[in-house]
Amino acid sequence: MEMEKKIQKFRERVERIEMGGGKERIEKQHKKGKLTARERINLLLDPGSFVEIDKFIAHRCVEFGMEKKEAPADGVVTGYGTIDGRKVYVFSQDFTVMGGTLGEMHASKICKVMDRAMKDGAPIIGLNDSGGARIQEGVDSLKGYGEIFYRNTLASGVVPQISAILGPCAGGAVYSPAITDFIFMVKGISMFFITGPKVVKAATGEEVTFEQLGGTGIHSQVSGTAHFVADSEKECMQMIRKLLSYLPSNCSEFPPRVDMGDDLNRMDESLASIVPADPRKPYDIRDVITRVVDKGEILEVFPNYAQNLITAFARLNGRAVGVLANQPKILAGCLNINSSDKGARFVRFCDAFNIPLVTFVDVPGYLPGTGQERGGIERHGAKLLFAYSEATVPKVTVIVRKAYGGAYIAMSSRHLGADQVFAWPTAEIAVMGPEGAVEIVFGKEIEKAEDPKKARQQKIEEYREKFANPYVAAARGYVDAVIEPRETRPRLIRALEVLATKKEPLPRKRHENIPL
Repeated sequence: MEMEKKIQKFRERVERIEMGGGKERIEKQHKKGKLTARERINLLLDPGSFVEIDKFIAHRCVEFGMEKKEAPADGVVTGYGTIDGRKVYVFSQDFTVMGGTLGEMHASKICKVMDRAMKDGAPIIGLNDSGGARIQEGVDSLKGYGEIFYRNTLASGVVPQISAILGPCAGGAVYSPAITDFIFMVKGISMFFITGPKVVKAATGEEVTFEQLGGTGIHSQVSGTAHFVADSEKECMQMIRKLLSYLPSNCSEFPPRVDMGDDLNRMDESLASIVPADPRKPYDIRDVITRVVDKGEILEVFPNYAQNLITAFARLNGRAVGVLANQPKILAGCLNINSSDKGARFVRFCDAFNIPLVTFVDVPGYLPGTGQERGGIERHGAKLLFAYSEATVPKVTVIVRKAYGGAYIAMSSRHLGADQVFAWPTAEIAVMGPEGAVEIVFGKEIEKAEDPKKARQQKIEEYREKFANPYVAAARGYVDAVIEPRETRPRLIRALEVLATKKEPLPRKRHENIPL
């Protein structure tokens, strides 16, 4: 009988903890269009796979009447489970318990699963829904944030770290997601800022809404903070699962191979008609990428930010690859500050987790202008050069059309360590475009001509014929092969197969000093 009583009390306690802040607060959460911490975990993980850790943790704060307050699970649910049968660690902040605020024990629970994730070599997923630091716990809550940031940094490049912003994320709470590899936001419920609208108004007099300050539009299109935006929490969890399907569990493994049922020798005749005959005309580089990769499936990272450069995950013959491609229909595909940052971050992530890089090049140069110069285009542009140069994963490049000047070098050229470089017959590899080149080289000669306009056009055609093609670079060995567009898929697959055993040790050092 005594055992039955204890079991009954245990079950009652578990039930009370699993109710979080109680029925009323759960209903309030639902009315906001938000799920509870446990509902989110159940959506994210394989059914029945979640194992909770530290369910009975309680705070030990006695200030401001906290000794009389219960905080079930101290406002965060932590544990592990599986996604597609692969182990992951997860923490999910519970807004129904003290607004999901972070205190000492709340932080210790998160730190424990982060430590376990690193030791076990498994991804860590944070579902963030918190009012920030728990004021009643003072410096202990700040200590908690610091210890989380420290672990985020240690885990960087060891295991994938994924953050979902599923409510307010303010003050110190923003830095942990910012350190992680990928950030997801959900329209209508995600907010992400250092200080809220009230503080902004008090400090600067500026009136701004939550959405204008730190909503999904700002962070997915302007600030470059949110990699993915979902329409609902359910869609967000599905997107996280899809992202993980491209990633290894840790830096010592390779991504899972998935047979997509797509012929590795498949050729696509339509590739020959995608690039316009007029080199000034834009087109969508996605039309090239989707015809080359398995089943045309890509998962684009930052689809709405720095759209002049595409970054995406895809598969070639079942192997996960990271794809970078200039987008001619946005800023003519020029590189600029934001696209350089975007590309460098993506390259470094892929290199950290054994994901080969495939680069499609159609770039006329770096974007000119005072705004770019004042923003430090040289420093930001150098990040992309740096990232490609230090990457030791297989690197295969396809020059589709323009590859001019420093931007040609930056886009995974042979000179930055590309393992194999292919070029289509439409490729133009030169110091600059024909129009600019003839002004510099033949400017005076054109001025003296009887018909300057005709003379200029003639020189442009001569330059294009002599330099704006792939054959000079191929003659020097900078391009391994000029290929027909339809051959692109099988040539890439064979290149990646032969490079699968690539080993490229770097010089011994403490770490690089990337131009941040």
